[in-house]
Amino acid sequence: MKVLIIDDSPEAIAVAKVRLAKEDNLIVLCAEGGSRGLEMLRTERPDLVLLDVDMPDISGFDLCRMIKSDPELCMIPVIFLTGSGGPEDKVRGLDLGAVDYISKPFDAFELRARVRAALRTKHLQDLLVEYAQIDPLTSLPNRRALQERLAQEWDRILRHGGSASFIMVDLDHFKRVNDTYGHSIGDRVLQEVAKIILGQCRKIDLPVRYGGEEFAIIVPESSSAEAAHLAERCRTEIEALAVKAASGTVGITASFGVSDSHGVGSADAMVELADAALYQAKESGRNAVRVAAGVQPSAAASRALPSNS
Repeated sequence: MKVLIIDDSPEAIAVAKVRLAKEDNLIVLCAEGGSRGLEMLRTERPDLVLLDVDMPDISGFDLCRMIKSDPELCMIPVIFLTGSGGPEDKVRGLDLGAVDYISKPFDAFELRARVRAALRTKHLQDLLVEYAQIDPLTSLPNRRALQERLAQEWDRILRHGGSASFIMVDLDHFKRVNDTYGHSIGDRVLQEVAKIILGQCRKIDLPVRYGGEEFAIIVPESSSAEAAHLAERCRTEIEALAVKAASGTVGITASFGVSDSHGVGSADAMVELADAALYQAKESGRNAVRVAAGVQPSAAASRALPSNS
C-alpha cells in the first residue's frame, strides 16, 4: 500500500519516512508543499495521506477540503500532522473528514500504529466497495460498476476524443430454463454464459451482469461495427453451450444489441440505442446480433476486435 506524506518541511518528511521504513509492504511517497501534494494525489492515488496542517502555499485544512470534495480522491483517508494547535484545530480537521491526528515530534511506535490502523480501515473499505460492485452469482462486475465505468468512458471521450461501443445481451426464453430445470440449473447457465462473455472480451472491455438474464459489455475505442464482431463471437459460443442437468442437456441462445458513441449526446443515449437494437434482435426471431443506426454485422469493418488481448 502507498502512503503520501505532504509537508513543507524536508526535515519532517525525512523523519516520518524513516519512522515508516520498518513497515512491511509499504511504499512511502513524499511531497514538499500542498501544491505538489495535490499533483501527486491525482497521479499516485495513495491509500493514505499524512498531511501537515501549516503549509504556506495551501494549508492542510484547505487541501483536506479539496480532497474530500473531489469524487476521485474523497475515499483516501487523511491523517493530520501538527506541531501545535489546540482542541479547536483538531475538531476542525476531523469535521473536514480527517480520520486522525498525529503530533510532532513523531513517536515512532505511535506513528506506525496509527498508520497501520488507518490502512486496515482503508483495506476493509476497499473490499466493501469491490464487493458492492461484483455480482455474487457470476463474479462479473454489476450494474453499479457499469454506471461508474460508463461515466469514466464518456468523460474520456469528451476530454480526449475517441470512441466507445456498448453491447446489450439478453438470454432467449430463459424463464423456460428455470421453469423446466429449476433455478439451480438456471444459475449454472448464467455462470457459464458469464464465462463465455468474459473469455471473448479484451482486458480493456468491461463485461457486466446487467440484471436477471441480461448482460452488457462496454467496449472502449471501438465502433459499433467492430463491437458487432465481439457480439457475434459471444452469440456463437453461447449457442454451442450445453449444460448438463438430471433430465437432459440444457441449451440456450442470446440476442444482442450494439451501439456506439458516434453522434450520440450521452452515455445514457448510447445505452438506449443498444437496448433498441436488442429489441430488434428479439423481434427478428432471437439468437441474433443487431446494431443501432442500421449498420448490420455483415457490413462491419474487416478489422475485428481481437479476443483476450
